[in-house]
Parts: sequence; structure tokens; C-alpha cells
Amino acid sequence: MRKLLIVYIVLIGLFVLYVYQYQTSETTNNEWSEQELRGTIDETYVMVTFQTGIDYWKRPLKGFEDAAEALNVSVEYRGATQYDVNEEITVLEQVIAKNPSGIAISTLDPEALNPVINKAVDSGIPVVMFDADAPDSKAYAFLGTNNHYAGVTAAHKMAELLNESGEVGVVTHPNQLNHQERTQGFRETIEKEYPGMTVVDVKDGRGDQMISKEVSEELMREHPNIKGIFASEANGGVGVGKAVLEQQKKGELHIISFDTDKGTLDMIDEGVISATLAQGTWEMGYWSLQFLFHLQHDLAGDLEGETNLPRYVDTGIKVVTKENVNDYYPVD
Repeated sequence: MRKLLIVYIVLIGLFVLYVYQYQTSETTNNEWSEQELRGTIDETYVMVTFQTGIDYWKRPLKGFEDAAEALNVSVEYRGATQYDVNEEITVLEQVIAKNPSGIAISTLDPEALNPVINKAVDSGIPVVMFDADAPDSKAYAFLGTNNHYAGVTAAHKMAELLNESGEVGVVTHPNQLNHQERTQGFRETIEKEYPGMTVVDVKDGRGDQMISKEVSEELMREHPNIKGIFASEANGGVGVGKAVLEQQKKGELHIISFDTDKGTLDMIDEGVISATLAQGTWEMGYWSLQFLFHLQHDLAGDLEGETNLPRYVDTGIKVVTKENVNDYYPVD
């Protein structure tokens, strides 16, 4: 009987211990859930870009939407339909008038949007830049590629392809800061590190396939010995590729492009484009919304003073060639 009583006492003790641990665990989980980062569905954050119809924006927008789902907030996508800074300014003014919870902006001009960006910040709307910065504005952060380093990487890849010898050109956006930085990194690296190579010209492709094709044909006419072209964005790369095909120079003229839209990937697979630089575009969108949420909910310091968010986040690049191109096609 005494042994049975001891067994009962032990069993009761184990049960009490189990209940205590369960309640402690539940309390901890409840406290964590109550503190979980969750907004409300009536909080609306807006992504603003230019040339809204191009494939490039799909990945940043997907990241933006994925962050919204995680945070239980709403998002909208707005922007200029053309490569037109005045249209982007007008769209941004319209967005500000609706007083959203935050705005993520990619600007085609590093100066022109500053007054309207500052207007948004001064009115209490958190603003971050992604992909293309406006460094002299009051935006709280920039999330994007280290574009100078991307240009350096493109130069080294081009030198590898040309055995460090030959004339090369650039097709770019000369008025857009991120493209200026890519071009600068490319030119400086060729000039300083590869004496057997020369950057013969820089052309404005305006982010348009046909214009990029036309200026590439000009490059080939004006410099018949040209051996490589660096295109600082995807439409430009495809345009250069079309010019190379039309001039029957496939395999003779190496192209290094930017980004991983399907047209670019297809041309890499076909051997028309030698390489492209893949940006962390999903990361740009995802972390832009995370930053805006933290700013809106006073989780990042004082909006009128210093915040504890980094001013710049490098979202990285990777070199894509025929050897790894299949890794960058979207999975159905």
C-alpha cells in the first residue's frame, strides 16, 4: 500500500510539472504572438517606378507583396508608363495626396524628384529608395545594387572574354545615377587595369530596345573593330543583341548585359549575349517594405531625427552565363 502511495505521489508530481511547463510555454507563445510584427490591412504602402510595363519590376514588386503578406498590410504599384521624369513626378504627387503609410521609389533622375520626395517626408510619409537612388533627397534609405562594383565586375568579365585586348563600348542611361555608376565602374576598371583595351564610346539607349539597337549599330559602323559592348540594363542588352544578329556578328562581338528578364536569358542560352549581371531585385522590394513598416510604426527611431536603419543596403549581384542560365528561369 505504501509503495502504491509513492507511485501515486510521483505520478501526480509529474502531472503537475507537465501542466506547469505547458502553461509556461503557452504564456511565452502568447506573449510572442502579441509582439509579432503585424500591421492592419488598411495600411497601404506604395511602390513607385517608371516604365511600369517592363518585366524588370516584377521581381521587386513580388518582394514588396511578399513582405506585405508577412506584415498583414496592403500595397499598391504606381508609376510612369514611359521613361519620363515629369510623368513620374506627377504620379508621385498623386500618391502623396492619398497619404499612404509609406512609399518605395525608384527614380530615373537622381535630382529631379528631390523636391517631391522631400515633400512626402516633410508631410510625415516614410520614403525609401530602391534600385535607383536620390542621394541628396530626404529619403531614409537606399536598397539596391552597388552599381559601381557591378560596373567593375562587368569590366573584369569583358576582359576575360576578350583576353584583355580590344575596343569596347557602352550602351546606358547617361542621366540615371545607377547607370552612371555602372558606366563609371566599367570605364575606370578598363582604363586602369587593362591597357590592351579601350572604351571607344558611350551611347544613350534610353532603356528602349529599338533605340539601343540603333545606337549599337552606330557603334559598329563608327568603330568597325569593336569587340564588346556593355549594356547597363536589360532592354539595352536585348537591343544590342538584335543589332549583333542583324549585323551577323554573333560570336564575334561579346555582350555583357544586366538583369534576368526572359529576353536576356534566351539570348544567353542562344549564345548571343555572353553574360548578364543578376541583381537582388526581390530583396529590394521585400526589404523596402520592411523598412517602411518599421519607420511607420516607430520601430526604427525618430522620423525627425536619427533612425537605427542603415542608410544603404547592398542587395548583391551574380554573374549569369550559359553555364548557369537555367538557374535563373522562373519555375512554373
